[in-house]
Amino acid sequence: METGLEQKAPPPPQQPAIPAGKSRPTEMVNELWLRPREWAALGLFFTLVLCFFPRLWAKVERFETGPDYRIPYELSKDYWLYERRARGTPSDSIFVLGDSVVWGEFVRRDGTLSHFLGAEAGAPGRFVNGGVNGLFPLAMEGLVRDYAGTLRGRKVMLHCNLLWMSSAKADLRTQKEETFNHPRLVPQFRPKIPSYRADLSTRIGIVFERHVPFLSWVGHLQNAYFDQRNLLAWTMADDGGDPPRYTNCYKNPLKQITFEAPGELANDPLRGLSSPRHKPWFESGMTQQSFEWVELDRSLQWAAFQRLVQLLRSRHNELIVVIGPFNEHILTANNREKFHRLRDQAEAWLKNENIPVLAPALLPTALYADGSHPLTAGYAQLAKEIAATPQFRQWLTQGR
Repeated sequence: METGLEQKAPPPPQQPAIPAGKSRPTEMVNELWLRPREWAALGLFFTLVLCFFPRLWAKVERFETGPDYRIPYELSKDYWLYERRARGTPSDSIFVLGDSVVWGEFVRRDGTLSHFLGAEAGAPGRFVNGGVNGLFPLAMEGLVRDYAGTLRGRKVMLHCNLLWMSSAKADLRTQKEETFNHPRLVPQFRPKIPSYRADLSTRIGIVFERHVPFLSWVGHLQNAYFDQRNLLAWTMADDGGDPPRYTNCYKNPLKQITFEAPGELANDPLRGLSSPRHKPWFESGMTQQSFEWVELDRSLQWAAFQRLVQLLRSRHNELIVVIGPFNEHILTANNREKFHRLRDQAEAWLKNENIPVLAPALLPTALYADGSHPLTAGYAQLAKEIAATPQFRQWLTQGR
């Protein structure tokens, strides 16, 4: 029954006719169209940020080094900070390059080789601790090539640790995938490293990071202020309890940034004379070992060390190499002979390349903490022996 009160719905709006062969354009909400000039301005802005913001940050962030400074253990993978450290050292200082033996795994920063060399030379602070924990020749090559270019033309003391040729695993030549320190420094494509199995996208990203300062600066922020994590991982990190607590998710990330690069602990409980780790190797339960030494002509690590020497020479660095100090006391008699053969071969190659090389005498057994790291008194004795050699004194005064 019709009442006459019903209202008819209004007819739908007429859509404009679409020419034949054309489709109706998709309607966009809040769409923004940029003109060519605006795209150019945006590109210029991002270019300035990528190129100059890390430099600006270096001027704003406080970075205290002081006597015997070394990159803190927790920042061993902060290569942007390492580059800044290399750039900030005086031109007449001597950079001591190496792994944890140079860094000083069991000693405090005033008990390292660089500290005692400065004392023996009567020039405290002149020898710069350029060691990094966990470094090895394949990684050291990348560190020097991509983050230490400002050392060009300087005196450099390079440490050669044959421990990295003590097995196929240490040499990274095993076909089984291995987890190792500093994968972002090793060659990503050539030469091929059998133990390294990163996917293609990871490798490409690492190569970009090496050549784009902004990306390595982002890595610095993660290492220095966010516990070596990206922002998402830091936010979701738990405290390890049961049940876990996610305390960072309530924190303001901006408050983490103090504009002051973290330094080393003044009294590190894991290092120094008062540390329970600072004791002879035989008191730690270690016994004599027999290593499966890799021949130098087959070693990936030795090949990287050779390339590193040539790289430093191409940069006109005044180079001297120190082989050791390796703890031969820990080797069996037969294994010691194999080590001597490799050491002699390494020394012969360096001499053939006209590189000054020092092979200090074996330290007393009680001055080693493990297979290659001296204790504080061991570093003092090693520096004294090095400083007494005519070859070192000649190299030290050369170019003055």
